Amino acid sequence: MGRTIEYYFSMHSPWAYIGHIPLCELMRRFSLNVTYKPISLPKVFAETGGVPVTKRHPARLRYRMVELQRWREKRRLNLKLRPKFFPFDAELADRFVIAMAARHGSDSFLLRAFEALWQEEQDLADAKTLITIADATGLPGEKLLADARSSEAKSMYDKNVADAIAADVIGSPTYVLDGEVFWGQDRMIFLRTLSSADVDLIDQTHEGAGAFEGANKT
Repeated sequence: MGRTIEYYFSMHSPWAYIGHIPLCELMRRFSLNVTYKPISLPKVFAETGGVPVTKRHPARLRYRMVELQRWREKRRLNLKLRPKFFPFDAELADRFVIAMAARHGSDSFLLRAFEALWQEEQDLADAKTLITIADATGLPGEKLLADARSSEAKSMYDKNVADAIAADVIGSPTYVLDGEVFWGQDRMIFLRTLSSADVDLIDQTHEGAGAFEGANKT
């Protein structure tokens, strides 16, 4: 059985979208398991010193745009830098993923939902949008919405936040393997799989990250 990555992210994060296909490829190539753990970024930021996009210094916002353009080109994505419905309250979309992951695979829905937000400028805070995306990927949208609104999904969402803070997660996306934290989709390079049962963790240098920490993370 493959190793398991705990994957902390939010549907609000463009970096989670940019890193989604590479993560899926990593899973398939090396038989890795992934536990999807959507989190409330505002709550994680409040506990770890992070700053929401809307409150960041203009210099950081400008550099964020530069990095988004670079990674959009590198991943060959049709990503809109300023989609119509961003920023938005991601709680319902995040809890929708929690409900889905409990009973169904998440990969196809996640990719389609990310594309809906970042390519087609759809509103992931709208329940009808989530239902439509789920139905289009063969999932029971109405049932998942009801589950997402349940107390069980709310409790899991809160638990994911608590787990994230305990694991030193400070943003999205973050991948945790055997207690080692890799923050940012660009950090997947440091997860080199040697076999289906053994993953070599390369020390992170964070070279060049000091001046604009969080460029590839939300």
